[in-house]
Amino acid sequence: MIYLGCDHRGYELKESLKAWLLEQGEEVEDVGAFGFDPDDDYFDYGVKVAESIEGNGGTSRGILFCGSGHGMEMVANRFPRVRAILGFSEEVTIQGRQDEDANILVIPADWTSEEAVRERVRMFLETEFSKASRHIRRIGKLESIRISNKE
Repeated sequence: MIYLGCDHRGYELKESLKAWLLEQGEEVEDVGAFGFDPDDDYFDYGVKVAESIEGNGGTSRGILFCGSGHGMEMVANRFPRVRAILGFSEEVTIQGRQDEDANILVIPADWTSEEAVRERVRMFLETEFSKASRHIRRIGKLESIRISNKE
């Protein structure tokens, strides 16, 4: 399952990506925004995707869109079992999957084209976690300091 979320600045890219993912046969759940509303808050949609990932034990994937990507990344990384990365390049996206086992890709919509989004998402979905012992150790350290907002 791939969970999608965006604020108004990422709405057009999310809609385009959703159509493309469905064409590719991917299972997608869109948690919003469902229209362009300049008064919406990235926070609300970042929480919905992060809760969905957390609820699946961190095994699903999520893609978030906002203008800079920073707000969505900050929100998502507050949840246990969520490892969100800001996918500002192909190299960073691959590295985030291989080394950090990232399960949420955050797209900075203001600086990313439709073509670049598709390529980064393809890489995000196809790249496997390396399972190198140093990366497993580091993820364990991250998880040891995470505190859920539900506590």
